[in-house]
Amino acid sequence: MRLLRDLGRRKLRSTLTITGIAIGIMALVVFGSMANKMNALISGGSKYYADKDIVSIGSMYSGSFQPLSLSDVAKIQKVDGVAAASASIDMMLDDTTTATMGTPEMISGYVPGGDKGLESFPMTASTGRMLTASDSGHVAVLGCDLARKLNASVGGTVTLRNVDFTVVGILAPTLTAPDKDAMIPLDTAQELFVKTLPPLIQSKLNASDIATSIVVYPKTGVDPETLKSRLEAALGSSYTVMDGKDFDAMLGSISTIFSLVLTGVAMLSLLVGGLSTINTMAMAVAERTREIGIKRAIGASRRRIRREIVLESAMIGLTAGLIGLVIGAGMTTLFNDLGRASGNVLFDLTLGTALTAVAFATILGAAAGFVPAWHASRLDPVTALRYE
Repeated sequence: MRLLRDLGRRKLRSTLTITGIAIGIMALVVFGSMANKMNALISGGSKYYADKDIVSIGSMYSGSFQPLSLSDVAKIQKVDGVAAASASIDMMLDDTTTATMGTPEMISGYVPGGDKGLESFPMTASTGRMLTASDSGHVAVLGCDLARKLNASVGGTVTLRNVDFTVVGILAPTLTAPDKDAMIPLDTAQELFVKTLPPLIQSKLNASDIATSIVVYPKTGVDPETLKSRLEAALGSSYTVMDGKDFDAMLGSISTIFSLVLTGVAMLSLLVGGLSTINTMAMAVAERTREIGIKRAIGASRRRIRREIVLESAMIGLTAGLIGLVIGAGMTTLFNDLGRASGNVLFDLTLGTALTAVAFATILGAAAGFVPAWHASRLDPVTALRYE
């Protein structure tokens, strides 16, 4: 209570200082939550690619998917160390899909069971069911974010690339790319993909003989990186083979840079708040010089004087941290609610981020008050008592 009373002596100055730190903490919470979401997406991708190799033509991340022949599946299955090879078709959900903070909305066609039970990335249906090998035609399993955007439910109908599909299942959240995917049988995906190609190329392709990538699963004991070298030797330079290390090298550095940039912006805001706290506490010490002199004269130790000033400063930081956390949490919740309708949930406020923000604000406040506290503890009692 005494700390609150001391802060109340200079309401305007304390309010402005708390506001400055709170804004910095708000920025730390919002940007940290955005970094959490980005890291979760990349971490999910890293887990997906960790135990397999992906064969394609060109880069899978260029946004342009080039067809390869299903005859390549048979060629790959003959490579030493291959346990299973499964063809898939990937394409943008529609031609108007634009770049977003995260993964794009996709249509993915595959053969259920083509992995021979070797797929380790967890995907389950929260409602309905997953696709089965007997499925054919216009049926789909939707990721949770895409289902929310399309207002879809199991048994209902959605339109994907101007074709109606019956929804047979909705995925449980994976916090990564599948949340925005529509999964359909391979034969249907082949028909849709061919229609996305220029007419001249369409006339030269047999839809039932194409894929955009082949997922290769190594045998037990075979390292995916070793298998990658064998696949590259067997297929030639016109094919691209990617393993988990390639994915991490490609996107892992992006995650690090993204986190550093966002944290840097937040830290800059906090620096302003820290300087404001130093100024506030320095002026508080000057105003209470006689009071400090009286305390020293009646026996208060220098350590006690320092402790009182630092605790008061830490209280400013704690108060600002809690206010900044509440505002930041409110903003991330609001932005996520607004983005859910379009399938874009960009923030993930974790308990760790919240606790770090409040702890950082408290430590910042205490550290900013240390210099004024040290100065106050060094005041000569007699000189302090004469101070006007």
